[in-house]
Amino acid sequence: MTAGRRSPATLVVAGFAATAVAVVALTGPELATGSPTAPVGLPFDVPSAAHPLGTDAIGRDVLSRVLHGGRTVLLLSAGATLSAGLLGAALGILAGLAGTRAGEIVVRVVDVVAVVPALLVLLVLAAGLPGSDLAVLAGVTLVSLPFSVRVVRAATRSVAVSGFVEVARARGDSRWQVVRHDILPNVAGTVLAETGVRFSAAVHLCATAGFLGLGRGAPAANWGRMVSENAAGLSLNMWPVLVPALLLVVFTVAVNLLADDLAVRWGEA
Repeated sequence: MTAGRRSPATLVVAGFAATAVAVVALTGPELATGSPTAPVGLPFDVPSAAHPLGTDAIGRDVLSRVLHGGRTVLLLSAGATLSAGLLGAALGILAGLAGTRAGEIVVRVVDVVAVVPALLVLLVLAAGLPGSDLAVLAGVTLVSLPFSVRVVRAATRSVAVSGFVEVARARGDSRWQVVRHDILPNVAGTVLAETGVRFSAAVHLCATAGFLGLGRGAPAANWGRMVSENAAGLSLNMWPVLVPALLLVVFTVAVNLLADDLAVRWGEA
């Protein structure tokens, strides 16, 4: 196995784990048989035949809330990653092909955003749009954007100095033709690998937003919010905290492993 690559067994396990968690998150609401918001017993009841994971802080069925709580986290993460990836790719390519001065201006602007703490960005936007998932989506997009711009700009500059761009311009290609035929094919691998890393970071941020009570509020189920809601009863029933936390950890670790391996393989291609 080439140095830096993951073993095939590791990739299979990571792929299976990421897929399994995604399926649970996206199809969970259709699989759930009970209400995620209606109390069905005493707070922090232990698991039983009727409620396999017990109940949470106010007596709601934990299994139903787990099945309902992942879709929002993953869809917000995917939306933020896609938005930041597309905008970051556009700005990164523009900065990479522009003159040194113009490119540096773009980078300095995104650096200003990058130095602002992610949680502060989320809190400010949530204050302007209370109870809205749109605030979380915009916040995670804004936080992710500077990293995408810098990575894509560096990849674009590397391609530009390799001779592709000079040859294309010499034969009279337009700027759009240069981007489409010479830049995009050569930075696509970098963009894909960076997107995987950004996606796992976006999942972490969206779960953190839920933990802090940002976005659509209670009684809506959210894996991040479930951890904060039930932490006080961990000694009585650990499942309302352990299951959503474990699903988030498994998913982010699996996606990171797959993204790292993709970056290594594309770099060797």
